[in-house]
Amino acid sequence: MFRWKSAALAAALLNVPIGSVGAEEAVAPAPREVSAEAPAAAPLAPVAPAAADCPCDGLDWRKVPRVRLFPRIGNFAVLPTGPGYYSALDQMRGECLKAPPKYPYPRFGLIQPSFFDADNFAYLDDPKNEEHDHFDPLKRIGIGSNWLFTTGGDVRSRYENKYNDRLGARDNSYSLNRVRAYGDLWYRDDFRAYVEYIGAWSAHQDLAPLAIDQNKADLLNAFVDVKLADLGGSPAYLRVGRQELLFGSQRLVSPLDWANTRRTFQGVRAFRQTEKLDLDLFWVQPVVPNANRFDSVDNNQNFFGAWATYRPKKGQNVDAYYLMLDNTNRATQLGIPRGNFTRHTVGGRYVGATEANPNLLFDSETALQFGSQNGHDVFAAMTTQGLGYNWKDAPLTPTLWAYYDYASGGGATTGTAHTFNQLFPFGHYYLGWIDQVGRQNVHDLNFHLYLYPNKWVTTWLQFHNFWLANKTDALYNAAGNAVRRDATGRAGSFVGHEVDVVLNFHLSKHADLLTGYSHLFGGEFLRNTAGPGGTRNAGFLFTQLSYRW
Repeated sequence: MFRWKSAALAAALLNVPIGSVGAEEAVAPAPREVSAEAPAAAPLAPVAPAAADCPCDGLDWRKVPRVRLFPRIGNFAVLPTGPGYYSALDQMRGECLKAPPKYPYPRFGLIQPSFFDADNFAYLDDPKNEEHDHFDPLKRIGIGSNWLFTTGGDVRSRYENKYNDRLGARDNSYSLNRVRAYGDLWYRDDFRAYVEYIGAWSAHQDLAPLAIDQNKADLLNAFVDVKLADLGGSPAYLRVGRQELLFGSQRLVSPLDWANTRRTFQGVRAFRQTEKLDLDLFWVQPVVPNANRFDSVDNNQNFFGAWATYRPKKGQNVDAYYLMLDNTNRATQLGIPRGNFTRHTVGGRYVGATEANPNLLFDSETALQFGSQNGHDVFAAMTTQGLGYNWKDAPLTPTLWAYYDYASGGGATTGTAHTFNQLFPFGHYYLGWIDQVGRQNVHDLNFHLYLYPNKWVTTWLQFHNFWLANKTDALYNAAGNAVRRDATGRAGSFVGHEVDVVLNFHLSKHADLLTGYSHLFGGEFLRNTAGPGGTRNAGFLFTQLSYRW
């Protein structure tokens, strides 16, 4: 059952509100306090299926699709709340909101969670809701009383300028552009069909583009969900098809939103979500981006896993997981055999705020790996220990974190292999934005400071100190590739310092401007392994504009 007027749908497609606003109304002469739900212009609100207002048939559409709570990532910021301007557009209009808007996408230029796990816009079904948007007619479209359809997506364009790119003696200046669009169809809470398109392009690169830079037209996600059982009001589902995976801190499993082509897999997944506990079982194969033809899976890799997330208290997560990656590909980098392995990873994490003092934050994660690689036994480990503090009521709402990250290395060619395998991480987020250090054979003592000069401006400062965990093993980059090595160990272990400055300007509920600069000051290891075509220092400048609907 549709109740859309043609004007509302046309307004949504053209990205303009219904009706016209005179130039004198574009900027208010003085701030005026409005509720978070009161916009300047409100088009028609979508109408949910009849079951939303008539629960007699037993289906509560406000819980369909069920929102998957986004797990707290490491060194997380504590966002400002309370009255204020939550976007540059709010400030231009003088609309001082009483609280953050309900619009579900993050107030930041990177969208880490998958669209299919994002908030389901259920607030639009509330007859008392007063927060509307010109894209509302594209959300929660009721078809009869049993079907529900939603669509959306994002576009973004990023300019990158890299000094001594890839630790070589050449600079690289180029653009990366991406489009995503999805369709999400539900039959009651029994069946779901989800499809998401991705187009990614790169232009003007001085070096050969990376595999993750281009994917001209493909399917990022294409799956169906079928309800297996309803267990105490929390259904269990089976998902089959192409799908992104995101678990816990994303240190080991992430869609990697920074990449121009987000990471995805193909296979099956069974899952159940409750208020306190999420359980996931999966078997998938990684999808390999191909710029010139339809992407296919790497049949030589199989990724199995079981992941449980328990929420003992609000703001706290406990993860326990088992992951198995079997890779029969054979590869050698800098004399190190990298493929032909079976890795079992067992780990856990506890993250959140302390109960005695909600401003005191913590993040602790440890994982062990064992298995075999090229006929050798494997025993490796990683650990991350972080402590943070948020000054909620202080000017700029600062959050400060101190972290120690460790991933083992060594024994790559003889005896037991001790180099940790980082699997499928969000590497760019954790170990410096220049991407020359990965979670393998590394010590990293790092600090993070978040400041909010305004509720719509995020300032993020990072400082990293890198050492090799084993001097005879390699330095691995964010993709897990070996990039520098001295097999004798005489080059030393100190990789260097990195400083990252990241700024995000939340222009409107749809748009963000993300920019930053990073510099790697190479230490003795990078100096002594540079060779004739390499360098010890590197720099990175970027600017990204994104828009989502």
